[in-house]
Amino acid sequence: MISYNYETEFSIQNESTITSWIKELIRSEGYKLEEINYVFCDDEYLHNLNVEFLNHDTLTDIISFDYTVGKLIQGDVFISIERVKENALDFKVPFEEELHRVMAHGVLHYCGYKDKTEDDEKQMRAKENHYLELLNSI
Repeated sequence: MISYNYETEFSIQNESTITSWIKELIRSEGYKLEEINYVFCDDEYLHNLNVEFLNHDTLTDIISFDYTVGKLIQGDVFISIERVKENALDFKVPFEEELHRVMAHGVLHYCGYKDKTEDDEKQMRAKENHYLELLNSI
C-alpha cells in the first residue's frame, strides 16, 4: 500500500498513476511492496525531523526512514515541497519532474542504492532517470 499524507498546502493530482509507477519501480528492482507512506511537508517540518532524528541542522528535500525487511519494501518518505520547488528552479526542470525524481530517490534507497560516493551518486541518478522515463510512458 502507498499512502499520501499532506502536512502543507499541496496535493498530488494523479495519485493512482504515481502509485502504479512506484509499484512498477519496486517490482522492476526485484522487491515487493508492503507499505510506503509519503508525507509532503514544508521546510520547517522537515528541518525539525532532520534535527531530531538525524542530528543534522540543515534544510533538505527528502528524508526517508527505511523499515524494509529482506525484499519487502516498507518506509516513510518525507518530502519538503519548498525544497523541491527551489531545486526545480536551480536545476531548470519542471517542478513535477523534480518531485517525481525525489519520490523515486527515496524508494531507490529502500532498494539498496546509495548516494554517498560519486560512483553511487551516478548510479542513483541513472536509476532515477530510467524510472522518470518509465513514468512518462505510463
